[in-house]
Amino acid sequence: MTTHDHTEHHDTDRTVVPLRPTAHTATDDVVDAEVVAEEPRPTFGTRRLPVPHISEETRLRLAEGAVELRRTSAPYVQTGTKTVVRHALYVPAGAAVVAKRVRDTRGVSRYERMLQAAEVAGDWDKAAEWEEREARAKRERHQRRMDWLKAPTHLAKAVAISSAAGIGLLLALGVVLAVADGNAGMVLEPIGAAIDTVRWLWWFGTAYGALLLTGSLGLGGLYLWDQGRKHSTWQPRWAAPVQANPEERDLVPDEGAIVSALRELGYAPLTRAFKEGWQPRWVSPTTRVGRGWHTQLLLPRQVPVEEIAKRKHVLAHNLLRKPIEVWPTEPKDQPGVLDLWVADQGILTGPVDPWPLLHEGTTDYFKGVPVAVDVRGEQVTGQLMARNYLVAGIMGSGKSSLVICLLLGAMLDPLVDIDVHVLAYNVDYDPMTPRLRSLVKGDDEEHIEAAMTRLRELASEVSERGRILEALGGEEAKVTRELAEADTRLRPTVVVFDEVQELFTPRNNSKDERQRAEEAKELALKVTKKARKTAITLLWVTPDADATSLPRGISKTASNRVAFAINDHQGNDAILGTGMHKRGYSATTLVAGEDVGTAMAAGFAKVPGLIRSHYVRKEKGVDEITPVVERAVALREQAGLTTGPAPAVVEPAAEVDPLADIAAVLGQQPRMKTREVLQHLTERNRTVYGDWTPQRLTSYLDDYDAAPYKTEGAMQVSAARVHEALTERDRDHDGDTEPTEGDD
Repeated sequence: MTTHDHTEHHDTDRTVVPLRPTAHTATDDVVDAEVVAEEPRPTFGTRRLPVPHISEETRLRLAEGAVELRRTSAPYVQTGTKTVVRHALYVPAGAAVVAKRVRDTRGVSRYERMLQAAEVAGDWDKAAEWEEREARAKRERHQRRMDWLKAPTHLAKAVAISSAAGIGLLLALGVVLAVADGNAGMVLEPIGAAIDTVRWLWWFGTAYGALLLTGSLGLGGLYLWDQGRKHSTWQPRWAAPVQANPEERDLVPDEGAIVSALRELGYAPLTRAFKEGWQPRWVSPTTRVGRGWHTQLLLPRQVPVEEIAKRKHVLAHNLLRKPIEVWPTEPKDQPGVLDLWVADQGILTGPVDPWPLLHEGTTDYFKGVPVAVDVRGEQVTGQLMARNYLVAGIMGSGKSSLVICLLLGAMLDPLVDIDVHVLAYNVDYDPMTPRLRSLVKGDDEEHIEAAMTRLRELASEVSERGRILEALGGEEAKVTRELAEADTRLRPTVVVFDEVQELFTPRNNSKDERQRAEEAKELALKVTKKARKTAITLLWVTPDADATSLPRGISKTASNRVAFAINDHQGNDAILGTGMHKRGYSATTLVAGEDVGTAMAAGFAKVPGLIRSHYVRKEKGVDEITPVVERAVALREQAGLTTGPAPAVVEPAAEVDPLADIAAVLGQQPRMKTREVLQHLTERNRTVYGDWTPQRLTSYLDDYDAAPYKTEGAMQVSAARVHEALTERDRDHDGDTEPTEGDD
């Protein structure tokens, strides 16, 4: 069957021709048909189409059987019906709004809400104040009600008195006029004028009362309609307005798109604010910043930024973005202001630019190294001097990418020494071995003890560097590049403790393990706090962000805190700081395996923000780490320094002679300061002398009558006394009176 289109005359019509099967029409050819009466009956909503607009084939079939042509309802019929119903419902909705306002104004519901809020917040002073206000409002309401009850009696009295006074006044006026004119009939003329006035007012009310009543009701209904349209939060779904293009939303998050996204956020106080006519005040208009858009607006009352951040996934959906591409935060100095940054679609899922030092270049420990880019596409520098790092994230989130960039950057400064302790069997650091001073990996007992030994050494080294700096420039002195080049004791040092939860968590419930874990926490906190000016940088890396596996003091003290994908807001705040999740700085929306290398970081800029670390690869067929390490080794050799894969723990010699070592340290100098003696002893044998203190050195030498003495304002060791004690001991070598190694 051939079909012809006649839309040039009927654009909105769709003609359906139901046919009755006849001898000339096969049943298989029927597409849409129904049998009707021989004489078509008019039907509501039907229309007979003009014959000139029917095809020849249809005309033939019309001759064979009665055909009823129907026209479908036009779209504007449904739309118009919904519009009428929706606007009609605005009137009762407005009445409900007005009733609620009257109730809040005349009643005590508002006081009860404020009283309840004060009790929940624990503000008992406010609660007492609102309770007093509520009691006063109840008394005033009671007084008003009593006044209304007495009003009819008072009104009747007032009318009676007014009427009597008016009649008396009119009679007096008539008497005065009558006496003046000598006409007694004028006494009642004022009363007649008053009666005429009343008669005219009655006529006016009856003639135009209906019109006045209709106008008043119309204005009242219009007012209720307006209030319902603006402030009502309820409408039946089927009566909602139909959008012409519901899927067409703005990709650019300008002011209009942001307001629309907030309007549909689904947070009741914000929705109510919109219904009451709230309009945002734009602190900073939407502007293009880097690879995204930035704006700031002041939120209404009862809408904290924290609640917006909780609904980040809805906000991102409304703005046609993924949650990782939308960051609602609250500036520290602007409470109540929503600081919103929206990235371009897909910009945070593409590859990151190559590491700037991948093929050439050197670094300076005291100026920092490039490690990542921020969401605006700008370079992020990881400072090393006076900084400590806390890096956390579940497995597969990309923690190692940031740590590797930091270490490779540190290597390209020939002055820097690097030690790595990985408390797991991890191969991430193996390609760096030629440039590392030490690399220990594993989670056995000896590896844990090696990390503990390094912590003890660091505690002593931090104290010694502090004493050296105090002697050089007072309490405010700090290590500079010039000092580090001149004194080997002040060379920059970077120490990595990876899988650090193994160090801070007891391996079993024994007393020794608990004591060891507590000692590790104390040493780590001490070193982290004191290392700022001494050119010692610590990197604490862990997949577990909780109080058990990570000392709370370290998360508070670390200057640079980096959270890759985190499972919960408690872990997020354990890394970034208390309350960061509520303020919108959260890594809980990052997904391990998808957002690899992306983290929420604090300490790199004035405010926390999202960063994407560079990825220097070492995988099958691609090795970008080894060439950088080879360049770093060559730079160190050119500087006259050597770096060998030294063992992480120096095993003590079979026999150690502290007195002989002290004599060797003194050499030909007549005397030497106590702290300098300790420093040289540590350099000579860190394992034995790393935890020696001035008190221990004094106690040891006192047994040989060679104890340090104070001269020139400092405790010093006399070379003559030490050499004399050594000679005396050697002379009496076969005796038992002299102490042996380690006796102190």
